[in-house]
Amino acid sequence: MSISVGDKIPDVTIKTNGANGPEDIDLGELFAGKKVVLFAVPGAFTPGCSNTHMPGFVIKADDILAKGVDTIACMAVNDAFVMDAWQKDQNAQQITMLADGNAEFAKALGLDMDVSAGGMGIRSKRFALIANDGVVEYLGVDAKGVDESSADTVLSKL
Repeated sequence: MSISVGDKIPDVTIKTNGANGPEDIDLGELFAGKKVVLFAVPGAFTPGCSNTHMPGFVIKADDILAKGVDTIACMAVNDAFVMDAWQKDQNAQQITMLADGNAEFAKALGLDMDVSAGGMGIRSKRFALIANDGVVEYLGVDAKGVDESSADTVLSKL
């Protein structure tokens, strides 16, 4: 069962890349008392994620933040080093990169998927959510494409 509108974001600790390498990031703290836009991709550097999904959020970051959003975060089932390299590659400095290397957060959200048949293991579904003080106000999960989780869709829901 996946997380739904009205549910609280699970308090999971994953990684981000800090000044001295990978650091723990407590998601309960990240979401507490803030309006957060979180979008998740199946994998950093993958074609749809790099060519469509992330660029939309990079281009629209100022518009999203102007709507009262405190943090824009991107999560993928990759390690913190990969997320850091992808952030630099995508010129995504306004976006907090979340490395869910073991898919713990994706599983806690009920938004994980098994793509082992394609050699990719357990990944996150492509989704976006808006949370206010840790409570989900919008959740858009894409079965295919980038419609429910695009930056434009998120902007329309703010």
